[in-house]
Amino acid sequence: MDYAVAIIVAVLMLAGAFFTLAAAIGVLRLPDVYCRMHAASKAGTVGASLLLLAAGVHSGDLSIFTRAVAGIAFLLLTAPVAAHLLARAAHATGHALSVFSVRDDMRKR
Repeated sequence: MDYAVAIIVAVLMLAGAFFTLAAAIGVLRLPDVYCRMHAASKAGTVGASLLLLAAGVHSGDLSIFTRAVAGIAFLLLTAPVAAHLLARAAHATGHALSVFSVRDDMRKR
């Protein structure tokens, strides 16, 4: 049973590290602030959630696992909302979209 838990923890950690790396590369390589926020909020949230889940499973303690799940819920509720508000603020202050953007849905408001 310990071997199966170790495999599950390793898979969760590798997946979390992959999504976190993808978020970091997205923040560095994407063309404008809106795409960067999207990468940081979506992939970063998934990566951090998987790493928290791996830590909770590895601990073997129900109270620590419950705290990890509560942290995941907090991340899922706050990170996308914060990115949305930051994107609206960036648009309101005049940050331009990249040349690759097809349309600006906020322009009419």
